[in-house]
Amino acid sequence: MHRYIPDLASRSVPRYTSYPTAAEFHDRVGALDQAAALDGVAAGTPVSLYVHIPYCHEICWYCGCNTGAVGRPERMAAYLGALDREIDAVAARLRGRVVAVHFGGGSPNAMPAGDFIALTDRLRARFDCADRLEIAAELDPRTLDAAYCDALAAAGVTRVSLGAQTFARNIQEKINRVQPYAMVARAVADLRAAGIAAVNLDLMYGLPGQGADDLAETLDLALDLTPDRIAMFGYAHMPRLLPRQRMIDDALLPDAAARFAQSALAHDVLVGAGYAAIGFDHFARATDSLAVAAAEGRLRRNFQGFTDEPGEAIIGLGASSISQYPGLLVQNEKHVGRYRLRAANGGLAGARGIVRSADDRLRGAIIERLLCDGTVDLSELTRAHGACLGPLHGALARLGDLAARDLVRVRGWRVTVPEQGRAYARLVAAAFDVYRQPDALRFSRAV
Repeated sequence: MHRYIPDLASRSVPRYTSYPTAAEFHDRVGALDQAAALDGVAAGTPVSLYVHIPYCHEICWYCGCNTGAVGRPERMAAYLGALDREIDAVAARLRGRVVAVHFGGGSPNAMPAGDFIALTDRLRARFDCADRLEIAAELDPRTLDAAYCDALAAAGVTRVSLGAQTFARNIQEKINRVQPYAMVARAVADLRAAGIAAVNLDLMYGLPGQGADDLAETLDLALDLTPDRIAMFGYAHMPRLLPRQRMIDDALLPDAAARFAQSALAHDVLVGAGYAAIGFDHFARATDSLAVAAAEGRLRRNFQGFTDEPGEAIIGLGASSISQYPGLLVQNEKHVGRYRLRAANGGLAGARGIVRSADDRLRGAIIERLLCDGTVDLSELTRAHGACLGPLHGALARLGDLAARDLVRVRGWRVTVPEQGRAYARLVAAAFDVYRQPDALRFSRAV
């Protein structure tokens, strides 16, 4: 059931990949806090690594990631040298056990294949890694060939996400990302031939000039590739904050009603094809570990989106990457040149972040369970956090309008998002966000 409600669908709210969100980060948090948090990770605690590669061969106009054109090979080499120094500094302090590594960007395959293998070897050598280590990478199919796929397999990569976005040529041209369907299909085939069985696709709705027919065709073609997971992201147009998006003509963007219809279409097509809906923008085959985790109540949400990785700590490596600890969120220096200087002067590159209070941790857990499970028992969760229910009365009051429209149900201290409220789950979560202030330019639309 999909209900388009104009005043709600057009509201701007965070995606809640963390709480507090990055909008609350400040420069009073830095490398010293980062060092203390690393020292506080107990031996053997499961942790994940996120490695950011801030380069692409070509820049897409829709992209909101911290990335730039790689240009001269020396630029990548200098960055990887700084990354090595940061790895050494982090590994010298971290006693946790690495269970997963995620390469993002940018485009990790902007690295030469040999450098990718060397980097994964270095991570294994410097950290205590689990025997069954999950290594995932986000890749650009435009610069991926069979030889690179073989190198990924040799590096131990177990899962790949390909940025497909759309298969409509006219829309690809409008976002500066032309990649024919045959190119993506060949990349999928090469990855599987190399032994990397888990292949995901990233798709988008709300793109310039995109209509329902364009999206339906893209979904049909995507399903022909039988991906294990599909991420269906709504394009967030924020040209004031992201200058490259000024290349996109605002007049060509679908309006709020069309965006909602596209999101609903994607949900119905993918669920109808047998994929489980995960949270508000992910879909997975029923046998995929993400779908299994969701069914078992083990789904998590962090800076990588929805995930089944265990553990509270995520260690970010590279420019702009964010580390998450129970009591701290800290982001590395964004500017690559300044990141390299920080890495050269002590290794740790934390430049901003926020200390998470006990109330932050409780509200973050509430938001995570709402977005992952669609329901949360506030009484049970506050008891687990050693907190009291009193400060949450305001949040329940803020849910009144949504409850009146049957987009959320409150029974005692149990809050549940019914199926017809799924598209508005982030608005439900926002009721528990004490930092949240209306700001149309700061966050993406709810749908």
